Amino acid sequence: MVDQQQIDSQPQYIDNPLTRAAAFLVLTINDGDEAMAKARSVVASTGDLIKDVRIRSLKNIFTANVGIADRVWDGLTGGKPKPKELKPFAEIKGDKHTAVSTPGDLLYHVRADTMDLVIEFEKILLEAFGDSVTPVDDVAGFRYFDDRDLLEFVDGTANPAGLDQPFSTTIGDEDPDYIGGSYVVTQKYLHQLGDWRKQSTEDQEQVIGRTKFDNVELPDAEGNAQKSHKTLCTITDDKGVEHDILRDNMPFATPGKGEYGTYFIGYSRHLWVTEKMLERMFIGDPPGKYDRILDFSTAVTGTTFFVPSRGFLAALDD
Repeated sequence: MVDQQQIDSQPQYIDNPLTRAAAFLVLTINDGDEAMAKARSVVASTGDLIKDVRIRSLKNIFTANVGIADRVWDGLTGGKPKPKELKPFAEIKGDKHTAVSTPGDLLYHVRADTMDLVIEFEKILLEAFGDSVTPVDDVAGFRYFDDRDLLEFVDGTANPAGLDQPFSTTIGDEDPDYIGGSYVVTQKYLHQLGDWRKQSTEDQEQVIGRTKFDNVELPDAEGNAQKSHKTLCTITDDKGVEHDILRDNMPFATPGKGEYGTYFIGYSRHLWVTEKMLERMFIGDPPGKYDRILDFSTAVTGTTFFVPSRGFLAALDD
C-alpha cells in the first residue's frame, strides 16, 4: 500500500524517457514581495499546468521539471532549510577554458515528442508568471539522427539504467527532508564546428573516447597521459565506487546565425559528482590536461538548481 510519505516524496519527471523535443527555460524572479509571491504560486501550480497541456495530446509524451536556485530558495519556500548540497554554480577557471557562472533562479526543463506541446506549455507558463519573472535563456532542443550531438557522436551512452537510475539521481535518507529531490546543473555550449570538422575521425575519437560510427568505448589512457572526454567524465569516490549522473543533453541550432551547440543538463543525487566532473573537464586530470572537447565547445552559461519532489512543490503555496 502506498502511504502519504511516498506520495509526498514522489520525484518530478526526472526519469522520463528521452524525447524528440525539449526546451530549457531559465528565469530570474524580479525584486519585491509581490513578484516572489506570484512566482511561488505559479511554481506550486506546475503540476496542474502540466496536466492542462498533457490532456490535449494523450498519445504523446509530455513532462516538465522545475528547479529552484540557491538565491531564491528562502524567499520562494518561506525560509525552509536548504537541501544539504544546494549552492550557486561556482565558476571553474582552468589554464585555458572557463566554466562560467550565469544568472538563473528557476529552470523549467520541458520535454515532449513534439515541439507544439513544448511551446504551448511555455506560453501558458509565462502568461501565468506575468511580470513577476524575467526570462534570461530559452533554448529549444531537438534530437539529431540516432541521438547524436552536433559533433556527430552518440550522446548519453553512460546514463544509468534500470534501478541504477533512481539510485543515481534522487535523494534518499541522507537528506530526509528532501527525499525524491535531485540536483541539476545546466550549461549551454557553443560548438566551433568548422574547426572540429578539420580534425581527422581518429583524432575526434581520441578526444571523445568512443568510435564515431558504432559508438564503441576506446581504452582509457593510463597514468598522466591525456584523458578523453569519456574518461574525465567518469567519477569515482575515495573508495573506488563509480557515481553516475543522468544526462538529457539536446542539440540546438540557429543556422542563419551560424550557431550550433549542445545544452548540457545533468541530474544527480549528489551535487559533488557533477561538480567533480566539470572540474576534471576544465582543470584537467592531472591539472593542465583539460578535456580537449573544450577546444571546440565553449560554455556560455552555468547554473545549478534543486528539483524538489512533486509534493514539496504543490505545498509551496499552502
